[in-house]
Amino acid sequence: MSNESILMMIVIGGVAGWLAGLVMRGSGYGIVGDIVVGLLGAFIGNWLLRALNFSVNLGPPVLNRIVVSLIGALALMFLVGLLRPRSLWERVGGGWRR
Repeated sequence: MSNESILMMIVIGGVAGWLAGLVMRGSGYGIVGDIVVGLLGAFIGNWLLRALNFSVNLGPPVLNRIVVSLIGALALMFLVGLLRPRSLWERVGGGWRR
């Protein structure tokens, strides 16, 4: 693997993780956290789309990779959110404060 491809993986992972953080939490996880979530999301998204026999073709290959990584990162963050221990107040109505 060349230095350019490693750098491209980091950039795509960072963008996908940042976008997933904005969608799911309202903010990102920091630079390193966004990159890790995006890279893991790339693997999960690729596996998930192949399992569903679905392909993404939006034009440039970089955009396709970002979308696949974003799908996987959102799935990862959703599953982690389900498994994260929370109080009953957070699960039911944590947004409704008096």
